[in-house]
Amino acid sequence: MKFYLSSFKIGNEERKLIELTENGNKKVAYINNALDFATDLERKNKSDVADVSELQRIGFTVDVLDLKMYFNNHEGLKEKLDQYDVIWVRGGNTFVLAQAMRLSGLDEIIKKYYREKRDILYGGYSAGGCILGPTLKGIHLVDEPEQKPYGNEHQAIWEGLCILDYVIAPHYKSDHKESNDMDRAIEFMIENKILFKALRDGEVIIIE
Repeated sequence: MKFYLSSFKIGNEERKLIELTENGNKKVAYINNALDFATDLERKNKSDVADVSELQRIGFTVDVLDLKMYFNNHEGLKEKLDQYDVIWVRGGNTFVLAQAMRLSGLDEIIKKYYREKRDILYGGYSAGGCILGPTLKGIHLVDEPEQKPYGNEHQAIWEGLCILDYVIAPHYKSDHKESNDMDRAIEFMIENKILFKALRDGEVIIIE
């Protein structure tokens, strides 16, 4: 399993992203559930269209995959994902993404792919990278933990997928509305001895 983890959008390693997927069918499952809390649907849709267009521009075939369609149908999601070379998880609220992953079973599917060294690329940006760490503590100073678009009966999830042993801190010192909040998050992680890697917008972590 390979990882392409950007601070924002595709980032500055576009050529490397193409190389990482050159032997596959270029099919991308685009997951946008980190924005399920959004109330401005027109703005959300424009953002999704821009993301999809960017991936298509570099040669990918993109399907939008709504995890809500697979809540309580984990096997159905696993069968669907077997058709793709790339899982691309966009940014938004990391806590909302954690809920969607758990309810659909995507969290365990990704962990299984990782354990089995599956020939698939996990890519994405912002929340899509943050979710892979050991904890969401620190990220709570940027993303609201109590956003619950799937019902108040679901408790906030504070654990990441533990695939990385550090937290990705995106938008560091960047021209992004969350940059100042990320400074506070990094201070929290330093004080609480949480390992992290700060990324400026444009920067990408690549794991092959």
